[in-house]
Amino acid sequence: MKTALKQIPSVLFLIMLFGLAACMLSKDKFSGNKMLTDQFDWQGHRGARGLAPENTIPAFLKALEFPKITTLEMDLAISADGQVLVSHEPWMSAAICTTPDGLPVKAEDEEKFLLFAMPYAQIAQFDCGKRGNSRFPEQQAMPANKPLLKDVVQSVNHYCSKNQLKRPHYNIEIKSQPNWDGKKSPPPAQFATTVLREIEELGISKQVCIQSFDPRVLREVKAISPKTVTALLVENLKSFDTNIQELGYTPEIYSPYYKLLSAEVVQKAHALKMKVIPWTVNEPEEMHKLMAMGVDGIITDYPNRIPPQ
Repeated sequence: MKTALKQIPSVLFLIMLFGLAACMLSKDKFSGNKMLTDQFDWQGHRGARGLAPENTIPAFLKALEFPKITTLEMDLAISADGQVLVSHEPWMSAAICTTPDGLPVKAEDEEKFLLFAMPYAQIAQFDCGKRGNSRFPEQQAMPANKPLLKDVVQSVNHYCSKNQLKRPHYNIEIKSQPNWDGKKSPPPAQFATTVLREIEELGISKQVCIQSFDPRVLREVKAISPKTVTALLVENLKSFDTNIQELGYTPEIYSPYYKLLSAEVVQKAHALKMKVIPWTVNEPEEMHKLMAMGVDGIITDYPNRIPPQ
């Protein structure tokens, strides 16, 4: 071996070494998992909330108009008849929703319209897009309802086939907290089981990450489906170590509110082979800062503001 190496010119030998290193670095950080590649993961928050009504089919298709978007971020709720639908709140929001009678939902009436207490046929009669959203002046108001997850996936698949696009990943948040159990959402084990079954039936298991602020749900997901990618959402002032310890296992992704993130946390997560994908980042200047920290992706309401490089 030593004799053979002496016969290789030193410059050529260095080129071979650099080439070998490049091949090793180009592999997925987490081999065998299609969700976790080295590609920077730009995620459209609630589709493209800054441009179209949040968590609606038009918003998800709008996000796909931007080539850098690799993942559609969304939230799930469960209807009274066990349907898996897309909604940030487990009720009709007074900020954006309209009753079947054409009247804006009042703040004091929100909890009269709990999704977990309504069959989907009734939910579908509410509009949550034509009023627009005062927080997002660039958003185009249009009629839109809270869609079923299966209808979102079907529409996305059709759009991608029609436009010859690669199908996106899905970052799906299970909306859950202890005081909602059995009232505004199913208990964690039931919620996780229902969602995982739906994802399996839709054939998107390898495209999905399940995220939640509720550690109980993430533990249930891992117990049922150990190979499912999970992300811990964080909006607290606890340390990185404390959050992971309280979760009880090391998730594939750490996803904090971006203002809570530091380069040190990114380094700690990477040392544990975790990705870091902060939310919700809407200004290009902040995007650049986070990319300089070494984050692996960014969740944004404005796919049109993604920096060119």
